[in-house]
Order: sequence, then structure tokens, then C-alpha cells
Amino acid sequence: MEKRYQLFAQHNVRDIKSYNRLAAGDEELEKLPYIAIVIDELADLMMVCGKEVEDYICRIAQKARAAGMHLIVATQRPSVDVITGLIKANIPSRIAFAVSSQVDSRTILDGAGAEKLLGMGDMLFMPVGANKPLRIQGTYVKDAEILSVINYVKQSGDAQYDETMIADMEKLTSEEKGKGGGAGGDSSDYDPMLQTAIETVIEANMASTSLLQRKLKLGYARAARIMDSMEELHVIGPYEGSKPRAVLIGRQQFIEMFTNGVGQAGSEEE
Repeated sequence: MEKRYQLFAQHNVRDIKSYNRLAAGDEELEKLPYIAIVIDELADLMMVCGKEVEDYICRIAQKARAAGMHLIVATQRPSVDVITGLIKANIPSRIAFAVSSQVDSRTILDGAGAEKLLGMGDMLFMPVGANKPLRIQGTYVKDAEILSVINYVKQSGDAQYDETMIADMEKLTSEEKGKGGGAGGDSSDYDPMLQTAIETVIEANMASTSLLQRKLKLGYARAARIMDSMEELHVIGPYEGSKPRAVLIGRQQFIEMFTNGVGQAGSEEE
């Protein structure tokens, strides 16, 4: 968000619409995409680091709209310790699905009604500036339909990752790991995809989180954990900024590692 505002300042524009109009007539500028930020379960984040989450949500809600960034926050536990007064004040448009009590309805909408909804997409929508909520029937999507859409997207396009962001996240992961100490060498602690991941980086002669995500169809968190495991086993070198990590073993060493057992290989290196 801050990077976008710096970009706007450099080109004397106020928001993403003005910037994209400018970029349309300038071949050296690239249009900025709109970004939807989705928090699927706010309660989980609030339990871990509530104050930080509240601060970031408020900053995004206050400033990010002009930068083309929009926030969607969802929770199954609409209590006052999850949806705080600051969060409510900064997110004026709200949707309530069926809840168990009038108290939960008031927490979301500042009024009763959501406790009487029927479920299956039945909802109350309170847009900005409205005096009372609108009752709307949302589209109910089954798990099988969601899976079908996900499979279509995965098969019809290649994943694209921001290498700079991934490098920053890897740096933070490495720093946290350094503070917390190393993990044990028991092979049961390692991801089942570790062997396939090591084969992949040896074949590519380089290692990065985005490579594992792309080749093995993994999410970022799982790919990052596998990278940590490979570094712990001295399969790959340490974090070096945005550069791919060096691969420190060959195919013969890889065969010996898994013949002897990953846990043994890790303990010998220690």
C-alpha cells in the first residue's frame, strides 16, 4: 500500500484510477491491478496477535481503497473481542449470515435480525450510509463446486509469484528460525514431499520457494517449511536475499541420504 502511494506521489496522481489512466498513455508505466485482501477467519489471528492485527486492519481500511486494495474480513465468532470497536468503525459495510443469538447480530450490524435468518446463503447486508440492512439471498456454493473451480484455475493457467515479496518472507522466516533454534533430526518431523522437493532442486540446480510452489503445486507456507528442512539438512545454502539458493549436494549424495534415512543424514551433519 505504501509503495503504491509513493508511486502516486512520483507521478502526481491521487489514486489508482488516475494512475492507470496515466499508464495507458505511457509505454514505460505498467497498470496496477486491484487487490482483494481476504481474511478467512479473523478470530484465529486475533488470538495470536490481536493488537497488531487490529492496527493493520484499520490502516488498510482507512487508506487502501484509493490505492486499489480492498479488504474482506470474515469470522464465525462475531464476539466483541474479535470484532473490536476500532475494526467496526473502520469497516462500515457489513454482511451477517445466520447467527445463534441476538447479541451476535448486534455485534455485526448494531441491531437484531441475523438470529432469525434461515442459513444457506440467507443474509443481511448493511451498506455504507444505509439506515437498515437489506435482506439478500446469497449464492450457496457447495464444496464440490469450489473444488471444481479451483481445479479449472490450476489447469488453465500458470502461477505467478512476486519474487521480492517471497524473498522478504523467506528472510523473516530465517530470522525467526534463528531466534527459536534448530529443529530435531528425526525423519518423522519432515514433510512427506521433502524427497520430491530435493529431487526438484537438484534437477534445477537452484532452490527457491517459488520453484517448489510452481513445480510441486504447493502453498507458500508448506514450500517455505520444506526450504527450511533442506537448509537444515545442508541440501541447500543459506538465504541470500532475492537470489535463488545454491544446491550443495548432487544426485549420488541424495541417493545416499535417503538410503541411510533422512534423520541419520541430518544428525551426521550436526
